[in-house]
Amino acid sequence: MSASGLPRLTRTRLYEQVAEQISTWIRSNGLAPGDRLPPERELAQRLGISRATLSQALVALEVIGVVHVRHGDGTVLAEAPGPRRIVEAIRAHAHRLPEIIDTRDALETKIAALAATHRTPEDLARIDEAIDEMARDVEAGGRGVEGDERFHAAVTAAAHSLLLARLMDEIRDLIRETRIESLSQPGRPADSLVGHRAIADAVRAGDPGAASAAMHAHVVMVSDVAVLRDGT
Repeated sequence: MSASGLPRLTRTRLYEQVAEQISTWIRSNGLAPGDRLPPERELAQRLGISRATLSQALVALEVIGVVHVRHGDGTVLAEAPGPRRIVEAIRAHAHRLPEIIDTRDALETKIAALAATHRTPEDLARIDEAIDEMARDVEAGGRGVEGDERFHAAVTAAAHSLLLARLMDEIRDLIRETRIESLSQPGRPADSLVGHRAIADAVRAGDPGAASAAMHAHVVMVSDVAVLRDGT
């Protein structure tokens, strides 16, 4: 509320407006799930915006499940945008993001410590395989989303805690939102790989304190995303 008692007007950010424009364009052109959107350069020209703003809008649409952005395959419609307001969906994501990050930090720092204590050679092999998968994707120009997800799943499995694994599974879809948001930041996939390797080294060394600290540092780093820096 403003000082006058009237509701405070919230400024609509440019990428939110563009996300609305894209959803309107999708509906007006009759695109169906599985259809590809035009290449980013062409779509940016059609909308009269910069590629950077378009990319941010597409990430927002991906986070709320409207599109999939696939390396080498372009942007594919995941579900036809309905009558809901896209901006409201984007802001709902931004509103819950800090809580998701706090929950993830609390769970995964403990999981990393337990993984350092209970990991087996098979666990370490799966962690290394996930890092290698992400590295290959990033080197090829991708974001490494699948490899990132596989890495955190492997560390969770290495903790050998059924309850913590269930809790992580409960928030898996919410974490995927933050994963997409984070790995779409410039330079973030490479930085995330560095964090993964630090966690893996501590787990391999059997050092719970170092593993917990490495995971905390990693979650803090990947939680620095544009939607929170820009505010609401």
